[in-house]
Amino acid sequence: MKLRVDIMKNMGEFRLDAQLEAGEGGALALLGASGSGKSTVLRCIAGLIAPDEGRIMMDGEPLFDSSRHINVPPQRRKIGVLTQGYSLFPHMSVRKNVAAAIERRADRERLTEDTLRRFRLADAADRMPRQLSELERQRTALARLWASRPSAVLLDEPLSALDSFVKFQLEQELSDFISSFEGPVIWGSHDRGEVYRNCPLVCVMENGLSQEIISAERLLSHPGTEGAARLSGCKNIVGAVPRHNAIFIPEWGVTLRPAYPIPPLLRRVGIRAHQVRLSEPALVNTFAATVERVIEDVSSTIVLLRPTGASPDAPLLRMEIDRNTWRTTPDQRHVNVSIGPQDLLLLQ
Repeated sequence: MKLRVDIMKNMGEFRLDAQLEAGEGGALALLGASGSGKSTVLRCIAGLIAPDEGRIMMDGEPLFDSSRHINVPPQRRKIGVLTQGYSLFPHMSVRKNVAAAIERRADRERLTEDTLRRFRLADAADRMPRQLSELERQRTALARLWASRPSAVLLDEPLSALDSFVKFQLEQELSDFISSFEGPVIWGSHDRGEVYRNCPLVCVMENGLSQEIISAERLLSHPGTEGAARLSGCKNIVGAVPRHNAIFIPEWGVTLRPAYPIPPLLRRVGIRAHQVRLSEPALVNTFAATVERVIEDVSSTIVLLRPTGASPDAPLLRMEIDRNTWRTTPDQRHVNVSIGPQDLLLLQ
């Protein structure tokens, strides 16, 4: 089963232009910052917003097609949606919340009890949502989603704004749900770690535009664009220009050799902080730098560096290094650092 989306939507100064495809066998992540358009895409798929142009197809059947004037109502799309608030009916018990999602009255009682057992909610079946823990509320929302027998599932920042301990528990429950669901799943998130752990494929959203669908692994190794690199957690992004088989960083006065072909539209280079290493001068892509600031983090030391040839207003280079390694560094004012050719992120 495939969910294909190719839509445009004008919303005043904001314009959405999204193309993506989700199938079975794992969730597709829509990764983007707040305001990037990912929630708008999900709302269009669910039928809560009508695009201006384009098509939304589920297994070859149109849910929306502007050219044929087709716009299937939300309740007939068989699309399950889970948001951060879970949207439980506050005046209904857990049992009644689940039962409300089952269409066939003849099957309702049996399927409700089966679903409550499946999601370990039998002991909480008669409680109201306000009486539930955060974990039980999510289980109830997932149980109701499961009971509705959706063809596809949309997750819109379901774990946002939770503390780390609760979030970890809820993420495991959600991951188990996805593993057992056989249809397309699209997970909207701004959290790269959440995406990397749960979604084999990623579509980056930036300023209303969807980018190429890539693997989560490739997002880290070859993000391709500045926006994707930032969303993947890259801390060092600076302007760069091609120079023969190398790249030159004007603000730092540094020339570096990459391991990969230089794209013709190269504009910037990304360097992950943990891939900046203390080095000997003879190694490739090594340059001298002055230590501007040292910050002790929870499990590492962050060192802010100014390359020797950098202009006064150039951005500092962030290096994250093992705390013991930094403590034993003989000269903590002037260092030589290197970036492996394979670690340079060439960005268009």
